Amino acid sequence: MAEYDFNAPRLFIDAPLREGEKVSLDRGQANYLLNVLRLKAGETVLIFNGRDGEWRAEVSIEGRKAADLVCRERTREQDRAPDIVYAFAPLKHARLDYMVQKAVEMGAGVLQPVLTRRTQSSRVNLERMRGNAVEAAEQCGILSIPEVREEESLERFLKDLEPERLVVFCDEEAPVSNPVEALAKLGNKGLRLAVIVGPEGGFTDQERALVAARERCVCVSLGPRILRADTAAVAALAIVQSVLGDWN
Repeated sequence: MAEYDFNAPRLFIDAPLREGEKVSLDRGQANYLLNVLRLKAGETVLIFNGRDGEWRAEVSIEGRKAADLVCRERTREQDRAPDIVYAFAPLKHARLDYMVQKAVEMGAGVLQPVLTRRTQSSRVNLERMRGNAVEAAEQCGILSIPEVREEESLERFLKDLEPERLVVFCDEEAPVSNPVEALAKLGNKGLRLAVIVGPEGGFTDQERALVAARERCVCVSLGPRILRADTAAVAALAIVQSVLGDWN
């Protein structure tokens, strides 16, 4: 990563960014800058929109409760998120929040909830997921906000997946072996990837057969211990990034 100012406040702004552009803040963002951080007119924050890179912007106060930001200089060019679709069985409440945040930090480019036979929760709050994704990106200096997709069945997800995309299937019943070695045998990087992690109760035999029937699929174990689904997210994406992704 390029040199980064970790001390500067950082906001996601869903608007075009360019030099001299004046960006209006919503009430929550204005309150955060003026009343929580207590910034004054002329002080600066970092802003990004996932498209135009990161900018240093100057606070312009408009009344007691309103503020705008004026883009002054680009601090980082826009990068591209890794081409990784992270497919996961939804969890409940705080554990889903944690999973989403960590998947964003680990570089997932798409967040795809998939419904399996043993999925704990079939209703997904997409707005809350996106909010967690934005928060993680703001806090960790990430420039690209992952796409948050609506939930769909595992069968539909696999059917719609591009044929050339390699599926990394994380299954607790896979033979316990070294997952790093298993992925390294693929021999190349820059692959289009999909990582699948299942629910707390694991996959059914029918679901395993459904995934295994895919031509481009590698089944890996995440070690000798059973991991909770939110822990498995971090473990799986760390392995994939270190072997096939942008860590290497």
